[in-house]
Amino acid sequence: MGNSMQEARALAGIGLPVTFSIIPGLRHDRDVADFAAQGGIETMIHIPMQSKGWPQRRLEANGLLLAMDDAAIREHMGDYALRIPRAHGVNNHMGSEFTEHEDKMRTVLEVLKGRGLFFVDSVTTPKTVGLRLAREMGVKTAKRNVFLDNEQDGAYIRGQLAQAVRLARKNGSAIAICHPHPATIATLAEALPTLAGQGITLVPVSRLVR
Repeated sequence: MGNSMQEARALAGIGLPVTFSIIPGLRHDRDVADFAAQGGIETMIHIPMQSKGWPQRRLEANGLLLAMDDAAIREHMGDYALRIPRAHGVNNHMGSEFTEHEDKMRTVLEVLKGRGLFFVDSVTTPKTVGLRLAREMGVKTAKRNVFLDNEQDGAYIRGQLAQAVRLARKNGSAIAICHPHPATIATLAEALPTLAGQGITLVPVSRLVR
């Protein structure tokens, strides 16, 4: 999030607990963060990280790269926090390459620990070290269980949401990540209010980090 206030208002209008993950540096990042704070909506910093295939796969200009030294990573992290100062935690945007490297992730997690922020591993690679390393370092953490909208199709999104419900019933909770696309917002507006009747309680992601 961070490109559009319309998206933020539409998601807030569903009237159920969701967490806004905002990419720092997008044109409306601060506006969305302020809007969320005023509405009591939890926010995270959605940190752009180098993916496999970069630079052919585009990354935001302020993203974290493997070529950066610790000082540069810390400087970027500080800049992110200045743009979204009321964030409760972070998760990675992309990062299938970056999150496999323990030395780089350690620097990121050291900054988070110092600021009292949690880390949600988006699990964009099965070889991510994020969750394990965060636990070792004493950073509150959790991992993404389901991506809801890899396909922009209402039936697909409903199917992925059903998978999240199954996992929540099996394991006690589940974290689902999605994007503010029109099909996603429309499907969530229709489907999320029905979850209470299925015995599912929606909570901000901070309730699920350990």
